[in-house]
Amino acid sequence: MKKAWAIFSVSILLFTMVGHAQASNEITLRGIVKSSDKDEVLAKATVLVRGSISGTTTDEKGRFQIKVPSLPVTLVISFTEFETHEVVVSAPDEIQIILQRSDISLDAVVVAPAFGIPTKFTRSPVSIERVSRKDIINSPAESYWGSMLGKKGLDVTTSSLTYKTYSTRGFNISGSYRVNQFMDGMDNQAPGLNFSIGNFIGLTEPDIESIEILPGASSALYGPGGVNGTIIVKSKNPFDFPGLTILVRQGITDIGKHQRDHPGWYSDYSMRWASKIGNRFAYKLCAQYLQGKDWLANDSSNYLRMGARGNVIPGNRQSDPNYDGVNVYGDETVVDIVPFMQGAIQQMPSLMPVLQPFLNSPQKVSRTGYAEQDLIDPLTKNLKFSGALHYKITDSLEVQLMGYWGTGNTVYSADNRFVFKNIKIGQYKLELRHPKWFLRGYTTQEDAGEAYSATVTTQLFNEAWKRSYNPSNVNGSWYPQYTGAFAQGAGAVYTQAYTQALMGGQNAQQANTTAQAAVLASAPQLHNAARAYADQGRPTAGSETFQQIFDQVRMIPIPNGGRFLDKSQLWMLEGQYNFKEIIKFAEVVTGFDMKKYILNSKGTIFIDSTGPIKTNEWGAYVQVSKKLAGDKLAFSISGRYDKNENFKGNFTPRVTALYSPFQNHHIRLSYQTAYRFPSNLQQWIRLDVGAVMLLGGLPWINDYMKTNSKQTFVYDPSNGSTSPYNFKEFKPESLRSFEMGYKGLIKNKLLLDAYVYVGQYSDFLGRIFLVQPPTVVAKPFSIVVNSDVKVRTWGMGLGFDYKLPANYFLSFNTYTDRLTNVPSGFMAAFNTPEWRVNAGVGNSGMGKKERIGFALNFRWQDSFYWESGGLADGTVKSYTTLDAQVNYKFPKIKSIVKIGGTNILNQFYQSAFGNPYIGGLYYISLGYQIL
Repeated sequence: MKKAWAIFSVSILLFTMVGHAQASNEITLRGIVKSSDKDEVLAKATVLVRGSISGTTTDEKGRFQIKVPSLPVTLVISFTEFETHEVVVSAPDEIQIILQRSDISLDAVVVAPAFGIPTKFTRSPVSIERVSRKDIINSPAESYWGSMLGKKGLDVTTSSLTYKTYSTRGFNISGSYRVNQFMDGMDNQAPGLNFSIGNFIGLTEPDIESIEILPGASSALYGPGGVNGTIIVKSKNPFDFPGLTILVRQGITDIGKHQRDHPGWYSDYSMRWASKIGNRFAYKLCAQYLQGKDWLANDSSNYLRMGARGNVIPGNRQSDPNYDGVNVYGDETVVDIVPFMQGAIQQMPSLMPVLQPFLNSPQKVSRTGYAEQDLIDPLTKNLKFSGALHYKITDSLEVQLMGYWGTGNTVYSADNRFVFKNIKIGQYKLELRHPKWFLRGYTTQEDAGEAYSATVTTQLFNEAWKRSYNPSNVNGSWYPQYTGAFAQGAGAVYTQAYTQALMGGQNAQQANTTAQAAVLASAPQLHNAARAYADQGRPTAGSETFQQIFDQVRMIPIPNGGRFLDKSQLWMLEGQYNFKEIIKFAEVVTGFDMKKYILNSKGTIFIDSTGPIKTNEWGAYVQVSKKLAGDKLAFSISGRYDKNENFKGNFTPRVTALYSPFQNHHIRLSYQTAYRFPSNLQQWIRLDVGAVMLLGGLPWINDYMKTNSKQTFVYDPSNGSTSPYNFKEFKPESLRSFEMGYKGLIKNKLLLDAYVYVGQYSDFLGRIFLVQPPTVVAKPFSIVVNSDVKVRTWGMGLGFDYKLPANYFLSFNTYTDRLTNVPSGFMAAFNTPEWRVNAGVGNSGMGKKERIGFALNFRWQDSFYWESGGLADGTVKSYTTLDAQVNYKFPKIKSIVKIGGTNILNQFYQSAFGNPYIGGLYYISLGYQIL
């Protein structure tokens, strides 16, 4: 990898030297861009030189100037809600360009489906959704990430105010392994923790140009990981979008005392400054600071754990000595106190008749826990910085140096509630870009800061203030104290009942039976009294003693404390070339990539106690596209080969066909294959999350678990059965998918889109649970394995977007995704509603001067069962949300004011079981030059 970076750096130097030699004798073209209907100048219109990377935007007077090496050239001019116009320029005279207003802006140009080859939205050979700058402005969402909600095939899991995970076509989990997410060409997955970091470091909202979403298999295009889809986020080029942009948003949350007695405040400040120096150099600087009172996970339902699985049952702390609250932490520590009772009987035989009723079955008792609000600071913070330097070596060659860095506090739900405190993540890229090719290298640097596991930290906190059992200080241990107090109370009840029974005329045997019944009837009160005795001295949440002990425990690295020490890295080199100038009969694109992962958690997450784990991965691809029958038929064939040093290589082909029987009507067919190497977590994790020990799937687990010398069984939590465990080869997962769809633009007003797909997974990746007696009850292992059977998936979707007169718009879609044939006891974490419905109505410009806009978005989804594999499993209820916004534009001061909210009816809902309930968020925002 170091050699590759050296070659890359030398290439940059050589191209720069060549560029200086070619940068003379340029011709300057000047012009003005106006609208056809109102003869108004159009500021911020984009002017590009076809076949090169040269481009600019018009100033406030609609004027532009651009340098070209020679004439003639073709200029491509575009502006939101206007038809793209091309003009051939043969002389250096001032140019006047008139753009025609488009009745519809639904058929935008997208680049996602075909390796950066611009394609009309309706002519995409695969399913695709797009979010433009205008969509973000019109969206009621509190962030640009929220503007993706409502797109077909997309789901979101909200772990906290600043942490959302987006999934496509099912598997809606926190940190989706089956969806690629790229930001300016960089893989957005954190190399160690394996969650997408786009909404944590990411781009600031003023710097967003577009978001493109590909639901469905896409790894043949974008590499392993895109089994279910790919999300591509693109920032604004400072050459095309110079100037200052500021966005200020103030909001309020938690109306109605559902989680707190007082509402929480939400503040978001972001800016972008971009400038051009001449026609060769441009730069941009962006920053964002977000702060707010986070949602609280406050489900206190009683949760019965069965190994790593479980279900909600009746009861609370007063009625159930084994109470385990869903969002109460520390009470996952459970002990059967029967052995302690037997020990007490040995020391005092007179307790035998008193405790006899409790000896024939387990008497499970949990430690007393703390609610999430007692443990996690609800003040979430997120600070982002980003910047870029762009230099045009020639009119066709540009070098880019970019950096994105973020830090802050947030909460992430997965197998546990993980608190990211002072986490820091950076991504840095150097790229050479040409209209026909690119070469880029980038790195992702991850520092977990003071991140910790809420569950494990609280369990160890309980041990820190009083051990559950300490052989050297039995009388000072929690469970012996609990059992002793229980026995003492039971003895008092027994003695009183026994005496009264004798006085009532019963014989000794009858009195014993009566007294034992009295003890059983008093059991709840006895347990509560025993807990109160054992909890003497328990630190009160929020007290100085509590905070001192808790901070001490959370700062100790796992396994003795709750802290992660993750400083993992990703290094990437990739390139692509388009042979369109060499090969004429078809469009041929080929490319490669090389990755190196360096996992460094010092044994707190991975099995890397002796040193960092290094893994190399590489891939190469080619795509051939051809249009036939006067563009009525379009075919593409692509193939990709990937190799990870821990697994065998694999080839993934893709074939697409697009048939256009009439103008603006397109039928698409595709056969796509997808391939996914197990994530770094799935390969190397070794993490105790309180109720279960998470392990990766590589052969090292045999040595760790000592499976050769210990009896090991597969545990099926659905029926409690066990079967012998035999380790099998750990393989990557693959998917074969067939899709058929239609996309049509009717009378330039109505965009229809429908699709249906079927797929089959081979070597499907999921988790099973292993037990090694006598730990069947105490703590099972959760390991990643391949399914022995084919797992099937299918789904469909239908939607339309309708552009009404006077700038009104209307949208609707519904979609479903299903997964079948999952083996019993196999945790697939599909976590997906069967049906989702989205609808919207709005206007982008009402009134005489079209300054008023509004949007109203409706979302509904079906109930579904959530599998976490550690935190809690349960039913997520169906919910309906309503989001709304109204805005007013001030053209003279280049500003827009928006008042809006998400979930404006304040109907609290969950997106995942064990996650916070999300209420209304209401805000007002001011954007300067945000349009």
